[in-house]
Amino acid sequence: MSDYIQKILRGQPINYEAFLKKLPEPFRGRHRHLFATKKVQANRWLITVLDETAFAELQNVMETPGSRVEAAMKGNSHRHGTGVSFLLVYHQGLDSNRPDVVVIGKASVDAGFQQARSVLVVENERNFYHYRQMLSFASMALGRHLALAECDVVLGGGNRITRGAVLEWLKGYEDVFCAFDYDAGGLQMFSTMTAPLADRVHFVQPSNWQPWLSRFRKAPDTTERFTRAIGLAEGLGFVSLAEAFRKTGKFMEQELVLDE
Repeated sequence: MSDYIQKILRGQPINYEAFLKKLPEPFRGRHRHLFATKKVQANRWLITVLDETAFAELQNVMETPGSRVEAAMKGNSHRHGTGVSFLLVYHQGLDSNRPDVVVIGKASVDAGFQQARSVLVVENERNFYHYRQMLSFASMALGRHLALAECDVVLGGGNRITRGAVLEWLKGYEDVFCAFDYDAGGLQMFSTMTAPLADRVHFVQPSNWQPWLSRFRKAPDTTERFTRAIGLAEGLGFVSLAEAFRKTGKFMEQELVLDE
């Protein structure tokens, strides 16, 4: 959004339809009173601000907040990080089926166990609870044996696993195996992790998708999301997964890994 605002201020054309999708609801509902548009080429419009007061308010709302409280004052606390993350972890040292907790701050980590050599990051809570089955699935998919003795299991749903401090903590593992949903969201999470973790991060997926095609049952919310999933899969080198998307026209949710 900041990029769009700067281009409007500089008199440069923008994708107005994409801009509207990012506008906060109070502004989106009255955009015709705030802006005048002139199409200059495909998907590009020059924008004239009709209400300078409202535009200044928009700039204030979209300015990066300095704290969680400031973000809340602007109407959305989620626009600023919490400064601390909590991760649920299964590891070899547990005496029960109750996971351990790791507290990760900006400059500190509080963990009551020694990290294993590798870690399996599981997106879904139900799959995380059935961590033994997920370790078995990951072993099959990756062609290597994974067990709790040498592989911790972390719950990473809700994009919490892509936070900067969490990614720094994950660098303490030699290998980071990612068991995410097979859709645009899961692929985007993995793509975000590839830059800081480089070749130590691996996407958990079967080498042959043919036996799994019947489990692709989730219809994409939009055509844009479907095409994005295909683009992400191909960009990451997951050609067979992209082909599975095309063949089925659907995504596969992680829960169906346990449906055997």
